[in-house]
Amino acid sequence: MEEKRAWIMLVVSAAAYAIYTSVVLSRPGPLTEVAYQGPLLWTVGGAIVANILLTIAAGIAAPRDNRKDQRDREIHRLSEYIGHSFTVIGGVVALVLAMLSVDQFWIANVIYLGFVLSALLGSVAKIFAYRRGYQTW
Repeated sequence: MEEKRAWIMLVVSAAAYAIYTSVVLSRPGPLTEVAYQGPLLWTVGGAIVANILLTIAAGIAAPRDNRKDQRDREIHRLSEYIGHSFTVIGGVVALVLAMLSVDQFWIANVIYLGFVLSALLGSVAKIFAYRRGYQTW
């Protein structure tokens, strides 16, 4: 079930960000003057709802014993560490952009991209660990 959750997170995150970027890039005018707040909030909210609903559907479709063992906990921890690195990188880049007085559009989009990359990388790490194994230290 944990691998299915990772696949769901991977697909939903990628789709939501693709929708967001296509909506924002299709709007006329310079990027820094485009109304990005609405699409950003709708795609984030939609991704959260879609992730919840698809996870519930996956759990209903394959009802099994969903207890986590030690391996599941270690894979989850490893993938969270890997994924959170992009959250930190996005935060640091946004902080630097704010200190340089860069437009809010770029700051918000760097933060959003950091969250998306965190979800994607964490999901890929989790899928890889379940499929190929992982190194315990």
